[in-house]
Amino acid sequence: MVLMSLCVNSGYNVGVAHCNFGLRGQESDEDEILVQERARKYGIECYNKRFDTVGEMERTGESMEMAARRLRYTWFAELSEKHGYTVIAVAHHIDDSIETFFINLLRGTGLRGLTGIHKQVGRVVRPLMCATRKEIVEYAMQKHIPYREDSSNKTTKYLRNKIRLGLIPRIREINPRFPFIMHQNIERLTSAQRFIQGAIDNIYKEAVTEQSGVYTLHVDCIADPTSRDFVIYEILSSHFGFKGDVVDGLCKALEQNNSGKKFYSRSNVAYVDRGDIVITSISESDACEIIVREGQQRAYCGNSVLYFEECDVDSLMTYNVPDNVALLDADKVTYPLTLRRWKEGDSFTPFGMTGSKKVSDFLIDAKVSMAEKGRQFVLLSDGKIAWLIGRRISDDFRITNKTERVIRITKEII
Repeated sequence: MVLMSLCVNSGYNVGVAHCNFGLRGQESDEDEILVQERARKYGIECYNKRFDTVGEMERTGESMEMAARRLRYTWFAELSEKHGYTVIAVAHHIDDSIETFFINLLRGTGLRGLTGIHKQVGRVVRPLMCATRKEIVEYAMQKHIPYREDSSNKTTKYLRNKIRLGLIPRIREINPRFPFIMHQNIERLTSAQRFIQGAIDNIYKEAVTEQSGVYTLHVDCIADPTSRDFVIYEILSSHFGFKGDVVDGLCKALEQNNSGKKFYSRSNVAYVDRGDIVITSISESDACEIIVREGQQRAYCGNSVLYFEECDVDSLMTYNVPDNVALLDADKVTYPLTLRRWKEGDSFTPFGMTGSKKVSDFLIDAKVSMAEKGRQFVLLSDGKIAWLIGRRISDDFRITNKTERVIRITKEII
Protein backbone atom coordinates (compact mmCIF):
# COMPACT_ATOMS: atom_id res chain seq x y z
CA MET A 1 0.00 0.00 0.00
CA VAL A 2 2.89 2.35 0.77
CA LEU A 3 4.45 1.67 -2.63
CA MET A 4 1.13 2.39 -4.36
CA SER A 5 0.82 5.68 -2.47
CA LEU A 6 4.38 6.75 -3.29
CA CYS A 7 4.01 5.97 -7.00
CA VAL A 8 0.70 7.82 -7.32
CA ASN A 9 1.91 10.86 -5.35
CA SER A 10 5.08 10.98 -7.45
CA GLY A 11 2.98 11.47 -10.57
CA TYR A 12 3.59 8.11 -12.24
CA ASN A 13 1.00 6.52 -14.50
CA VAL A 14 0.42 3.33 -12.56
CA GLY A 15 -1.86 0.35 -12.20
CA VAL A 16 -1.89 -2.02 -9.26
CA ALA A 17 -1.83 -5.80 -9.59
CA HIS A 18 -3.01 -7.97 -6.70
CA CYS A 19 -2.46 -11.72 -6.47
CA ASN A 20 -4.84 -13.86 -4.43
CA PHE A 21 -3.12 -17.20 -3.99
CA GLY A 22 -6.07 -18.64 -2.06
CA LEU A 23 -3.88 -19.89 0.78
CA ARG A 24 -5.39 -17.97 3.71
CA GLY A 25 -9.12 -18.18 3.05
CA GLN A 26 -11.11 -15.12 4.13
CA GLU A 27 -7.94 -13.25 5.03
CA SER A 28 -6.77 -13.44 1.40
CA ASP A 29 -10.16 -12.14 0.22
CA GLU A 30 -10.01 -9.21 2.67
CA ASP A 31 -6.55 -8.29 1.35
CA GLU A 32 -8.00 -8.18 -2.15
CA ILE A 33 -10.89 -5.92 -1.08
CA LEU A 34 -8.54 -3.43 0.59
CA VAL A 35 -6.37 -3.16 -2.54
CA GLN A 36 -9.43 -2.60 -4.72
CA GLU A 37 -10.77 0.11 -2.42
CA ARG A 38 -7.44 1.91 -2.28
CA ALA A 39 -7.04 1.77 -6.07
CA ARG A 40 -10.51 3.30 -6.49
CA LYS A 41 -9.55 6.12 -4.13
CA TYR A 42 -6.48 6.91 -6.22
CA GLY A 43 -8.40 6.52 -9.47
CA ILE A 44 -6.02 3.91 -10.89
CA GLU A 45 -6.53 0.57 -12.62
CA CYS A 46 -6.68 -2.44 -10.33
CA TYR A 47 -5.98 -5.92 -11.71
CA ASN A 48 -6.87 -8.94 -9.58
CA LYS A 49 -6.17 -12.57 -10.24
CA ARG A 50 -6.84 -15.69 -8.20
CA PHE A 51 -4.42 -18.58 -8.53
CA ASP A 52 -4.79 -22.29 -7.83
CA THR A 53 -1.46 -22.32 -6.03
CA VAL A 54 -1.87 -25.76 -4.45
CA GLY A 55 -2.79 -27.28 -7.80
CA GLU A 56 0.23 -25.64 -9.40
CA MET A 57 2.50 -27.04 -6.68
CA GLU A 58 1.15 -30.53 -7.36
CA ARG A 59 1.63 -30.10 -11.10
CA THR A 60 5.20 -28.80 -11.00
CA GLY A 61 6.57 -30.13 -7.71
CA GLU A 62 7.64 -26.63 -6.68
CA SER A 63 7.53 -25.31 -3.15
CA MET A 64 4.71 -22.94 -2.28
CA GLU A 65 7.09 -19.98 -2.32
CA MET A 66 8.57 -20.90 -5.72
CA ALA A 67 5.18 -21.61 -7.32
CA ALA A 68 3.68 -18.35 -6.06
CA ARG A 69 6.71 -16.39 -7.20
CA ARG A 70 6.62 -17.83 -10.72
CA LEU A 71 2.85 -17.35 -11.03
CA ARG A 72 2.88 -13.70 -9.99
CA TYR A 73 5.89 -12.60 -12.06
CA THR A 74 4.54 -14.37 -15.15
CA TRP A 75 1.24 -12.56 -14.69
CA PHE A 76 2.98 -9.22 -14.05
CA ALA A 77 4.87 -9.62 -17.32
CA GLU A 78 1.63 -10.43 -19.18
CA LEU A 79 -0.08 -7.34 -17.75
CA SER A 80 2.88 -5.15 -18.70
CA GLU A 81 2.80 -6.35 -22.30
CA LYS A 82 -0.96 -6.03 -22.61
CA HIS A 83 -1.34 -2.57 -21.05
CA GLY A 84 1.98 -0.97 -21.95
CA TYR A 85 3.57 -0.67 -18.51
CA THR A 86 7.33 -0.25 -18.79
CA VAL A 87 8.28 -1.06 -15.18
CA ILE A 88 7.13 -3.65 -12.62
CA ALA A 89 7.61 -2.18 -9.13
CA VAL A 90 7.46 -4.55 -6.14
CA ALA A 91 7.70 -3.71 -2.46
CA HIS A 92 10.66 -5.73 -1.16
CA HIS A 93 12.70 -3.90 1.47
CA ILE A 94 16.00 -4.18 3.35
CA ASP A 95 14.72 -6.78 5.83
CA ASP A 96 13.55 -9.05 2.98
CA SER A 97 17.03 -8.94 1.46
CA ILE A 98 18.72 -9.72 4.79
CA GLU A 99 16.39 -12.67 5.39
CA THR A 100 17.19 -14.01 1.92
CA PHE A 101 20.90 -13.72 2.71
CA PHE A 102 20.54 -15.90 5.80
CA ILE A 103 18.25 -18.42 4.08
CA ASN A 104 20.86 -18.98 1.38
CA LEU A 105 23.72 -18.99 3.88
CA LEU A 106 22.04 -21.74 5.93
CA ARG A 107 21.32 -23.77 2.81
CA GLY A 108 24.96 -23.72 1.78
CA THR A 109 24.86 -21.38 -1.20
CA GLY A 110 27.78 -19.80 -2.98
CA LEU A 111 28.52 -16.09 -3.17
CA ARG A 112 25.62 -15.52 -5.58
CA GLY A 113 23.10 -16.45 -2.94
CA LEU A 114 24.63 -14.03 -0.44
CA THR A 115 23.77 -11.01 -2.57
CA GLY A 116 20.22 -10.89 -1.20
CA ILE A 117 17.43 -9.43 -3.33
CA HIS A 118 18.57 -7.18 -6.15
CA LYS A 119 17.22 -3.65 -6.58
CA GLN A 120 16.55 -4.25 -10.26
CA VAL A 121 16.33 -7.30 -12.49
CA GLY A 122 15.26 -6.42 -16.01
CA ARG A 123 12.17 -4.26 -15.72
CA VAL A 124 11.42 -5.43 -12.18
CA VAL A 125 12.44 -2.68 -9.74
CA ARG A 126 12.32 -2.50 -5.95
CA PRO A 127 12.08 1.17 -4.91
CA LEU A 128 11.73 0.39 -1.18
CA MET A 129 15.05 -1.43 -0.95
CA CYS A 130 16.40 1.67 0.80
CA ALA A 131 14.09 1.26 3.82
CA THR A 132 13.52 -1.25 6.60
CA ARG A 133 10.19 -2.87 7.45
CA LYS A 134 9.99 -0.74 10.59
CA GLU A 135 10.48 2.49 8.64
CA ILE A 136 7.83 1.54 6.10
CA VAL A 137 5.28 0.74 8.83
CA GLU A 138 6.05 4.01 10.62
CA TYR A 139 5.59 5.92 7.34
CA ALA A 140 2.25 4.19 6.72
CA MET A 141 1.00 5.13 10.19
CA GLN A 142 2.21 8.71 9.84
CA LYS A 143 0.47 9.14 6.47
CA HIS A 144 -2.62 7.15 7.52
CA ILE A 145 -2.07 4.58 4.80
CA PRO A 146 -4.00 1.39 5.62
CA TYR A 147 -2.10 -1.88 5.47
CA ARG A 148 -2.62 -5.50 6.43
CA GLU A 149 -0.31 -8.02 8.08
CA ASP A 150 -0.11 -11.51 6.61
CA SER A 151 -0.90 -13.81 9.56
CA SER A 152 1.40 -16.50 8.14
CA ASN A 153 4.33 -14.17 8.89
CA LYS A 154 3.84 -14.94 12.59
CA THR A 155 4.31 -18.69 12.37
CA THR A 156 7.74 -20.30 12.68
CA LYS A 157 6.75 -23.06 10.27
CA TYR A 158 8.79 -21.44 7.51
CA LEU A 159 12.55 -20.89 7.55
CA ARG A 160 12.19 -17.23 6.56
CA ASN A 161 9.98 -16.59 9.58
CA LYS A 162 12.37 -18.41 11.91
CA ILE A 163 15.09 -16.04 10.76
CA ARG A 164 12.82 -12.98 10.95
CA LEU A 165 11.35 -13.75 14.37
CA GLY A 166 14.25 -15.57 16.02
CA LEU A 167 17.69 -14.93 14.58
CA ILE A 168 17.58 -11.28 13.47
CA PRO A 169 16.11 -9.88 16.72
CA ARG A 170 18.97 -11.55 18.64
CA ILE A 171 21.57 -9.95 16.37
CA ARG A 172 19.83 -6.58 16.73
CA GLU A 173 20.25 -6.87 20.49
CA ILE A 174 24.01 -7.02 19.93
CA ASN A 175 24.05 -4.20 17.39
CA PRO A 176 20.90 -2.10 16.78
CA ARG A 177 22.44 -0.82 13.52
CA PHE A 178 22.66 -4.36 12.17
CA PRO A 179 20.10 -3.90 9.32
CA PHE A 180 22.02 -0.98 7.83
CA ILE A 181 25.43 -2.64 8.30
CA MET A 182 24.10 -5.82 6.72
CA HIS A 183 22.60 -3.86 3.84
CA GLN A 184 26.04 -2.35 3.14
CA ASN A 185 27.66 -5.79 3.32
CA ILE A 186 25.16 -7.18 0.81
CA GLU A 187 25.87 -4.26 -1.53
CA ARG A 188 29.61 -5.07 -1.40
CA LEU A 189 28.97 -8.77 -1.95
CA THR A 190 26.78 -7.93 -4.93
CA SER A 191 29.58 -5.86 -6.49
CA ALA A 192 32.05 -8.69 -5.90
CA GLN A 193 29.68 -11.22 -7.46
CA ARG A 194 29.21 -9.08 -10.57
CA PHE A 195 32.96 -8.86 -11.01
CA ILE A 196 33.39 -12.62 -10.55
CA GLN A 197 30.46 -13.43 -12.83
CA GLY A 198 32.08 -11.46 -15.64
CA ALA A 199 35.21 -13.60 -15.34
CA ILE A 200 33.16 -16.81 -15.11
CA ASP A 201 31.18 -15.91 -18.23
CA ASN A 202 34.44 -15.47 -20.15
CA ILE A 203 35.72 -18.84 -18.95
CA TYR A 204 32.40 -20.47 -19.84
CA LYS A 205 32.73 -19.30 -23.45
CA GLU A 206 36.16 -20.90 -23.70
CA ALA A 207 35.66 -24.02 -21.57
CA VAL A 208 32.14 -25.25 -22.36
CA THR A 209 31.03 -26.78 -25.64
CA GLU A 210 27.62 -28.12 -26.65
CA GLN A 211 26.57 -30.76 -29.13
CA SER A 212 23.03 -32.09 -29.49
CA GLY A 213 22.06 -30.99 -25.98
CA VAL A 214 25.15 -32.49 -24.34
CA TYR A 215 27.48 -29.99 -22.67
CA THR A 216 31.14 -30.64 -21.96
CA LEU A 217 33.15 -28.62 -19.47
CA HIS A 218 36.77 -28.93 -20.59
CA VAL A 219 38.54 -28.71 -17.27
CA ASP A 220 41.98 -28.12 -18.79
CA CYS A 221 40.68 -24.75 -20.09
CA ILE A 222 40.61 -23.49 -16.50
CA ALA A 223 44.03 -21.86 -16.39
CA ASP A 224 44.51 -21.50 -12.64
CA PRO A 225 44.47 -24.93 -10.93
CA THR A 226 44.10 -23.33 -7.49
CA SER A 227 40.70 -21.91 -8.46
CA ARG A 228 39.56 -24.91 -10.51
CA ASP A 229 36.93 -26.21 -8.07
CA PHE A 230 35.53 -22.72 -7.52
CA VAL A 231 35.17 -22.11 -11.26
CA ILE A 232 33.53 -25.50 -11.74
CA TYR A 233 31.06 -24.70 -8.97
CA GLU A 234 30.20 -21.29 -10.42
CA ILE A 235 29.62 -22.72 -13.91
CA LEU A 236 27.61 -25.75 -12.78
CA SER A 237 25.49 -23.83 -10.27
CA SER A 238 24.69 -20.79 -12.41
CA HIS A 239 24.12 -22.58 -15.72
CA PHE A 240 22.92 -26.05 -14.72
CA GLY A 241 21.45 -25.72 -11.21
CA PHE A 242 23.87 -27.94 -9.27
CA LYS A 243 24.14 -27.49 -5.50
CA GLY A 244 27.40 -26.99 -3.65
CA ASP A 245 27.45 -30.41 -1.94
CA VAL A 246 26.92 -32.12 -5.28
CA VAL A 247 29.67 -30.13 -7.00
CA ASP A 248 32.06 -30.96 -4.14
CA GLY A 249 31.44 -34.66 -4.79
CA LEU A 250 31.87 -34.17 -8.53
CA CYS A 251 35.21 -32.40 -8.03
CA LYS A 252 36.36 -35.25 -5.80
CA ALA A 253 35.38 -37.75 -8.51
CA LEU A 254 37.34 -35.62 -10.99
CA GLU A 255 40.45 -35.84 -8.83
CA GLN A 256 40.07 -39.61 -8.56
CA ASN A 257 39.16 -39.96 -12.27
CA ASN A 258 35.98 -41.78 -11.24
CA SER A 259 34.06 -41.95 -14.51
CA GLY A 260 31.19 -44.16 -13.39
CA LYS A 261 29.45 -41.99 -10.82
CA LYS A 262 26.56 -39.68 -11.70
CA PHE A 263 25.71 -36.39 -9.99
CA TYR A 264 22.30 -34.78 -10.19
CA SER A 265 20.70 -31.35 -10.11
CA ARG A 266 16.96 -30.91 -10.41
CA SER A 267 16.94 -31.39 -14.19
CA ASN A 268 20.51 -32.30 -15.19
CA VAL A 269 22.99 -35.10 -14.64
CA ALA A 270 26.79 -34.73 -14.73
CA TYR A 271 29.66 -37.20 -14.76
CA VAL A 272 33.40 -37.31 -15.33
CA ASP A 273 34.61 -38.47 -18.73
CA ARG A 274 38.35 -38.60 -19.51
CA GLY A 275 39.16 -35.61 -17.35
CA ASP A 276 36.22 -33.50 -18.50
CA ILE A 277 32.75 -33.00 -17.02
CA VAL A 278 29.77 -33.92 -19.17
CA ILE A 279 26.31 -32.48 -18.44
CA THR A 280 23.01 -33.49 -20.01
CA SER A 281 19.30 -33.44 -19.19
CA ILE A 282 17.96 -36.23 -17.00
CA SER A 283 16.12 -38.81 -19.10
CA GLU A 284 12.79 -40.30 -18.00
CA SER A 285 14.45 -43.72 -17.72
CA ASP A 286 17.19 -42.47 -15.36
CA ALA A 287 16.63 -43.79 -11.83
CA CYS A 288 18.58 -40.82 -10.42
CA GLU A 289 20.22 -43.18 -7.93
CA ILE A 290 22.56 -41.76 -5.33
CA ILE A 291 24.24 -43.23 -2.26
CA VAL A 292 23.78 -41.76 1.22
CA ARG A 293 26.69 -42.49 3.56
CA GLU A 294 26.50 -42.76 7.33
CA GLY A 295 26.97 -39.32 8.86
CA GLN A 296 25.92 -37.52 5.68
CA GLN A 297 23.73 -34.60 6.65
CA ARG A 298 21.81 -34.02 3.44
CA ALA A 299 21.13 -35.44 0.00
CA TYR A 300 19.30 -34.10 -3.04
CA CYS A 301 16.58 -35.90 -4.96
CA GLY A 302 14.70 -34.25 -7.78
CA ASN A 303 13.13 -31.03 -6.55
CA SER A 304 13.88 -31.73 -2.88
CA VAL A 305 16.63 -31.95 -0.33
CA LEU A 306 16.64 -34.50 2.51
CA TYR A 307 18.19 -33.55 5.85
CA PHE A 308 19.45 -36.43 8.01
CA GLU A 309 19.80 -36.20 11.77
CA GLU A 310 20.44 -38.94 14.33
CA CYS A 311 19.09 -38.42 17.82
CA ASP A 312 18.19 -40.25 21.03
CA VAL A 313 14.59 -41.46 21.17
CA ASP A 314 14.09 -39.65 24.49
CA SER A 315 14.81 -36.31 22.79
CA LEU A 316 11.73 -36.60 20.56
CA MET A 317 8.93 -34.25 21.55
CA THR A 318 6.35 -36.22 19.56
CA TYR A 319 6.06 -39.22 17.29
CA ASN A 320 3.33 -37.51 15.27
CA VAL A 321 5.21 -35.84 12.44
CA PRO A 322 4.04 -34.41 9.08
CA ASP A 323 4.40 -36.37 5.85
CA ASN A 324 7.64 -34.59 4.95
CA VAL A 325 9.36 -36.04 8.05
CA ALA A 326 10.36 -39.67 8.64
CA LEU A 327 11.36 -41.17 11.98
CA LEU A 328 13.25 -44.44 11.53
CA ASP A 329 14.70 -46.83 14.08
CA ALA A 330 18.44 -46.26 13.57
CA ASP A 331 19.35 -49.82 14.60
CA LYS A 332 17.16 -51.21 11.80
CA VAL A 333 18.86 -49.07 9.17
CA THR A 334 21.89 -50.37 7.25
CA TYR A 335 24.25 -47.92 5.55
CA PRO A 336 24.91 -46.92 2.87
CA LEU A 337 21.35 -45.97 1.96
CA THR A 338 20.13 -45.73 -1.61
CA LEU A 339 18.01 -42.87 -2.87
CA ARG A 340 16.29 -43.25 -6.25
CA ARG A 341 13.09 -42.85 -8.22
CA TRP A 342 10.50 -45.54 -7.55
CA LYS A 343 10.00 -48.14 -10.25
CA GLU A 344 7.41 -50.71 -11.24
CA GLY A 345 7.65 -53.76 -9.00
CA ASP A 346 8.72 -51.79 -5.91
CA SER A 347 6.84 -52.82 -2.79
CA PHE A 348 6.95 -52.16 0.94
CA THR A 349 4.91 -52.60 4.11
CA PRO A 350 3.33 -49.19 4.74
CA PHE A 351 3.37 -48.04 8.35
CA GLY A 352 0.11 -48.95 10.05
CA MET A 353 -0.69 -51.71 7.56
CA THR A 354 -0.09 -55.45 7.55
CA GLY A 355 1.42 -57.15 4.57
CA SER A 356 3.32 -55.89 1.55
CA LYS A 357 1.86 -53.38 -0.90
CA LYS A 358 3.12 -52.32 -4.30
CA VAL A 359 4.24 -48.72 -4.48
CA SER A 360 2.19 -48.30 -7.67
CA ASP A 361 -0.97 -49.40 -5.83
CA PHE A 362 -0.19 -47.15 -2.87
CA LEU A 363 0.15 -44.14 -5.16
CA ILE A 364 -3.08 -45.00 -6.98
CA ASP A 365 -4.97 -45.31 -3.68
CA ALA A 366 -3.52 -41.97 -2.58
CA LYS A 367 -4.79 -40.42 -5.86
CA VAL A 368 -1.31 -39.18 -6.76
CA SER A 369 -1.21 -37.41 -10.13
CA MET A 370 0.95 -38.62 -13.00
CA ALA A 371 3.22 -35.59 -12.63
CA GLU A 372 3.78 -36.33 -8.94
CA LYS A 373 4.40 -40.01 -9.64
CA GLY A 374 7.22 -39.02 -11.97
CA ARG A 375 8.85 -37.10 -9.11
CA GLN A 376 8.38 -39.79 -6.45
CA PHE A 377 11.55 -41.07 -4.78
CA VAL A 378 12.18 -43.92 -2.37
CA LEU A 379 14.85 -44.40 0.28
CA LEU A 380 16.21 -47.91 0.61
CA SER A 381 18.18 -49.67 3.34
CA ASP A 382 19.86 -52.91 2.29
CA GLY A 383 17.57 -53.11 -0.74
CA LYS A 384 14.34 -52.61 1.25
CA ILE A 385 12.23 -49.46 1.02
CA ALA A 386 12.46 -47.60 4.33
CA TRP A 387 10.53 -44.52 3.23
CA LEU A 388 8.26 -43.71 0.31
CA ILE A 389 9.54 -40.15 0.53
CA GLY A 390 7.02 -37.57 1.64
CA ARG A 391 4.24 -40.16 2.05
CA ARG A 392 4.81 -43.17 4.32
CA ILE A 393 7.62 -45.01 6.08
CA SER A 394 7.87 -48.78 6.03
CA ASP A 395 6.53 -50.60 9.05
CA ASP A 396 9.78 -52.58 9.07
CA PHE A 397 11.68 -49.45 10.19
CA ARG A 398 9.17 -47.95 12.60
CA ILE A 399 9.97 -46.85 16.14
CA THR A 400 9.01 -49.33 18.88
CA ASN A 401 9.30 -49.42 22.67
CA LYS A 402 12.72 -51.01 22.16
CA THR A 403 14.05 -48.17 19.99
CA GLU A 404 17.00 -46.24 21.42
CA ARG A 405 18.33 -44.23 18.48
CA VAL A 406 16.29 -42.49 15.80
CA ILE A 407 17.14 -41.22 12.34
CA ARG A 408 15.04 -38.15 11.61
CA ILE A 409 14.82 -37.29 7.91
CA THR A 410 13.18 -34.07 6.74
CA LYS A 411 12.20 -33.42 3.14
CA GLU A 412 12.26 -29.81 1.97
CA ILE A 413 11.21 -28.72 -1.52
CA ILE A 414 13.77 -26.40 -3.10
